[in-house]
Amino acid sequence: MTIDTVHFFADPCCPWTWNTSRWLIEATDRACVSIVWRTLSLAELNKDREVSEHFRPKLTCSRRMARVLEALRSEDRNDDIQTMFTAYGARVHHDDHDPGDDLITACADECRVDLAFTTTAINDEGWDVAIAQSVTEAMELASPDVGSPIIAIPSLGRGFFGPIVSPPPTGDDALALWNVITAAVELPTFFELKRGRRDAIAFGPRP
Repeated sequence: MTIDTVHFFADPCCPWTWNTSRWLIEATDRACVSIVWRTLSLAELNKDREVSEHFRPKLTCSRRMARVLEALRSEDRNDDIQTMFTAYGARVHHDDHDPGDDLITACADECRVDLAFTTTAINDEGWDVAIAQSVTEAMELASPDVGSPIIAIPSLGRGFFGPIVSPPPTGDDALALWNVITAAVELPTFFELKRGRRDAIAFGPRP
């Protein structure tokens, strides 16, 4: 079958998700496939679980960022979601920027997203409903026992966690991995293939 659109459910505070996003952008560009950017808030997903003190500020910031992304999604601003996701991830994972509202507003300034729009969304808890709905949708497509990111194929009504890559494949390797993933997702009987990680995460070039 021909796949022309994928939904990418992701939290930009996750370094492994960041790597997947870098690969996915290149792979889908080569395969002429569109990405619909969706939120998968790890803060929402882990709200009833113990989270380390080290990671908690990142989760708080990522939820506030997800509010901005959902506000953009409500206006069908998919391209702005991608650019905000990229700006946020580059600052967090390459520049070691501290999590906080100033991080989000710096991304908005770079991406030319109105500051008043951004600030309003950051502080509007009403967007948490949309965030929770997006997480629920992602889990229904790919669960149980998965996290961020999830790549879903709407035409098939299912999705997969991952792929987890380090560093992100580029060029022909990016397209080769895409072909493996799409072949697997087309098989309704395929569920899981995994190789354990031994090394620390390696990022590609900063976008």
